[in-house]
Amino acid sequence: MADLKQKYEDELFLPEHIQAPEQSPTVSRRPRSRRLLYSCGVVYLLIHLLWAESLVNYLHGKWLDYTTESLDALCPQTEGLVPVKNQQTAEDLHSLFATENFQTKAIEWLSGAVQIPTESYDRMDPVGQDSRWLAFGPLHDYLAEAFPLIYSTLKLTKVNTYGLIYEWTGSDSSLKPLLLTAHQDVVPVDPLTVDKWVQPPYSGHFDGEYIWGRGSSDDKSGLIGLMVTVESLIANEFKPSRTIVLAFGFDEESGGIYGAQTLSHELLRVYGEYAFSMIVDEGNGISEKYGALFAVPAVAEKGYINTKIEVKSPGGHSSIPPEHTSIGILASLLVQYESNPFKPVIGRTTATYGTIQCYGAHGDLPKKLKRAVKRSTKSDRAMREVEDFFFQAKEIKAQVGSTQAIDLITGGVKANALPETANAVVNHRIASDSSVAAVQERDTHLVKSLASHYNLSLTAFGQDVIGSEGPYYGSITLSDAFGTAFEPAPVTPTDPEAQAYKLLSGTIISTYKASEEYSENHKPIYVAPGMSTGNTDTRYYWKLSKNIFRYNHKSGNTKWPGVHTINEAVKATSYFEVVKFLTNLILNADESNQI
Repeated sequence: MADLKQKYEDELFLPEHIQAPEQSPTVSRRPRSRRLLYSCGVVYLLIHLLWAESLVNYLHGKWLDYTTESLDALCPQTEGLVPVKNQQTAEDLHSLFATENFQTKAIEWLSGAVQIPTESYDRMDPVGQDSRWLAFGPLHDYLAEAFPLIYSTLKLTKVNTYGLIYEWTGSDSSLKPLLLTAHQDVVPVDPLTVDKWVQPPYSGHFDGEYIWGRGSSDDKSGLIGLMVTVESLIANEFKPSRTIVLAFGFDEESGGIYGAQTLSHELLRVYGEYAFSMIVDEGNGISEKYGALFAVPAVAEKGYINTKIEVKSPGGHSSIPPEHTSIGILASLLVQYESNPFKPVIGRTTATYGTIQCYGAHGDLPKKLKRAVKRSTKSDRAMREVEDFFFQAKEIKAQVGSTQAIDLITGGVKANALPETANAVVNHRIASDSSVAAVQERDTHLVKSLASHYNLSLTAFGQDVIGSEGPYYGSITLSDAFGTAFEPAPVTPTDPEAQAYKLLSGTIISTYKASEEYSENHKPIYVAPGMSTGNTDTRYYWKLSKNIFRYNHKSGNTKWPGVHTINEAVKATSYFEVVKFLTNLILNADESNQI
């Protein structure tokens, strides 16, 4: 570019060396005309070259803007945050956490909780009408026995029998409380897979490295980690200035209707709207991506809807079949869905774009891609380059755009009877920059042409799209399958003035830098705003705080993840880091007057 600029600068002075032709000694009007023509040509050339130089300078300036803008500015990092006023408490507790006696006890606490099966299922009747809820009683008894200081110090409120709210009242009522949450329930263990577990699923076995069992990672290590943290703080005679509230639902794995939803009503009643400084629930952790270490607290969640597609057509004997049965029509509708997936597009206002900018700033990526990440803030062409690269990672592609998965299908009652009804359920996760209405509109549009083709009426989400007046061969109805649709979550602020995000980020960094892992490799950690692909109990907590984070401080470096499948286990050292992180978070939040 510099050579190009010099070339244009050299050419700019060329006209000064153009010599006028010698005049003829004979008198004629032609030389005068020629001089005028040459003069006009020189002026034109000067104007052209000056314009060209201006264009080059303009383009060069734009290029410099792109290449000199710091990538770090796209992913600003904060300094590690350590307690100051509570420094001695922090030092005492971290010394305690390093002892063999404490670690043995902490493992026993988690192991004991894992040994109590607290499974929740998709279809459960309300508390008091379904005996399966009784499984949570023994867990409550266990918590009361294991953590006596909590039960003698904090105020406990039970909501809908099995929801738990603990309040540790602070001395300064002007400070907004801190809400820390987890869930008591676990996904069921398929009896057919029990023999595939390395250790029995409810053994709580510790093999010297891992604590085994359903819930060891999701989410009893989070729940017990909170209880261990608070019990240890009380034992160290810590007195909070800021009120601390713990809230534990009991049906997160099945939608949170009886647990977190009822907890949110109680929390709103007692504390009011947006009463909490911040909320930290289960979520993303620490993992290595593109050669760098990232902690990615989720600051947003997708929305959700299950679209039920119901096809009705005349029944009869299979020996006299129609051209299309309800099952055949449903099959063509489902092919239409799978042939037309949502196009994934990275929105510049989404949390996932923030994650990608951090990968671009701090990951070990090709220089060309890093430049594309920088330019993508304004250039759609650069954004396509970014998408082409990062969409190769399935987990990133799943975070952007809305998605669909055909998960349920039913139809027919007998092999020789034409099915009068067939239906399927399509699960949608709704992009953070979309809406329930947008997905419903898209589903309606997708089905409408086939409804016309098969001469079927169409009712979509309560609206007649192809009228009910006949004659029609049958009908298609689209609906919210279980009445559980919800919008994408509000996005938690992460801008430079977002104090809650800065506090969380600083706590993550300082905790990691004090870890054994960091002392061994000295590899820096970067905090990036992220997106949850799944949904948590926080869907019910939107009105409690504008600062909601879905994060646990566990490392993804484990050979036995097993979440929602066989061989669930948590590394003991990772579990200890959760306790250290929660301790630092409570102490840092207690000192802050910015959140």
